Amino acid sequence: MLVQGKYDARVFLAEQMTRTQGQRLKRLSEEAYQPAQYARDLSFTEAARRIQVLEAEIELANSF
Repeated sequence: MLVQGKYDARVFLAEQMTRTQGQRLKRLSEEAYQPAQYARDLSFTEAARRIQVLEAEIELANSF
């Protein structure tokens, strides 16, 4: 993650999702009745994208 003493964001974004992301994604996918959205081998960025989409879908469903 460090390149010549500096933080390299590209390396971080390509890494596997964090444990917190995994827990949150699993909970949201179950809440949205979309268990296929959860996978253990997602990248950090893909997990963040799926979390964002699921949160938006849940918020939309709750607005009715």
